[in-house]
Order: sequence, then C-alpha cells, then structure tokens
Amino acid sequence: MREIVLDTETTGLDPYKGDRLVEIGCVELFNRIPTGEVFHVYINPERDMPAEAFNVHGLSAEFLRDKPKFADVCEAFATFIGDAPLVIHNASFDMGFINAELERAGRPLVRRDRAVDTLLLARRKHAGGSNRLDDLCARYGIDTSRRVKHGALLDAEILAEVYVELIEARQAQLILAGAGAHDRAAGIAAPAIRLRPEPLPGRLTEEERDLHRAFVGGLGEKTIWNDYA
Repeated sequence: MREIVLDTETTGLDPYKGDRLVEIGCVELFNRIPTGEVFHVYINPERDMPAEAFNVHGLSAEFLRDKPKFADVCEAFATFIGDAPLVIHNASFDMGFINAELERAGRPLVRRDRAVDTLLLARRKHAGGSNRLDDLCARYGIDTSRRVKHGALLDAEILAEVYVELIEARQAQLILAGAGAHDRAAGIAAPAIRLRPEPLPGRLTEEERDLHRAFVGGLGEKTIWNDYA
C-alpha cells in the first residue's frame, strides 16, 4: 500500500486571512517502509514573512523571493501524491493550507477523508500525554538532533518514523520476520516447495560454453575452477 507522509511550513496560522504556504515536504511509504522517493519544494508566498513564522522555520522573504509560486508546482505536487492516503500531524492545519492554495490556483481540492491524522492517533494511544511531534519522538527514541528549526521535508521524514511506531507496524514486521522459526518450533510444517514441470532453458550457447572452458583451461592446474570441473 502506498502512503504519503506530508508536512508544510507557512507564513502563519490562517490561509483565509492572508497566510500562505512556503514549503511542502513529502515522503513516500510503501507497505509502511520509506521508498526513498520524496517531493520537496520551497514556495514564494508573494508576501512578507512575519517574525513569528520566521522564528519557527527560518525561511525569510528574501530567500523565498526567487522560488516558484504554488501555481507553478501544484501539478507536480498533485502527480506525486496521486490518490494515496496522506499521513499528516494535525491534518486540518496542513490540509487547510493546501486546499486554500489549490483553490486559488483553480485546481481540484484534496478530499479531507484522505488524511490520516497522526495527532488523533497519538491522542487515542497516549491519552493525557503530550503529543507534539518532538514529544512523540522522545517517547519512541527517534533521533531529532538534525531538527534545529522546523523544516517540511525533515519533519515529514521524522513523522514517517513516528507513524510506523504509532500503528505498531515495526513490531508487526518483526513478528512476521520471526514467524518461520516460531512455526518450526511449534511443529507447523513449512509450505511445500513447488517444482517447475519443465526446467527453464539454458541461456548460454555452446559457443559461449566452449569459450569458458578454454578460458578456465588457460588458468593453470591449481585454479579453483578445477575443483568443480
């Protein structure tokens, strides 16, 4: 199953009061394992950067001035996420900004039911505790030493690790990995190995075989190949 872990950075808290996206980071998971495929882009918000937002992510208006506008990257973004579920921490915030930008660009919105909100998962699993991303990382022993400031791609990579812990997928993978030994100890027979009714045809020609024999013959009497002749 393909899933996309997603995070954003913005100029503020409300996309309908002038705040805009400035960064999107996405990490692809397949069967809960990162594939190495990512989507990452900085976005020109076409406005100033409030000091409060800059202190969070460190992205200045000067740095973003020559970056593409959202309308220029929305096609690539939509292609990357496809129709996969979107794993997001506090999904209503990020989805609100993404859909506000898509609306401005005249593009189809992302359905809210595609979001898997890890904040809600954490609140159900760890009721009464703090469920900020940093606190979840501390709970699960996930390294955040690179996280000096918020960054969309880095936070998406970290969230992917948190998500796997939250849904206990890592433990399930370990259980499956050890299932063979457990079954043997319990006396459960391994599945029968099916043989091909007809062997696959050889891929070497006789000419290639002769060339190989001649090559081995020229290596001398002590060559290890002679032990398998």
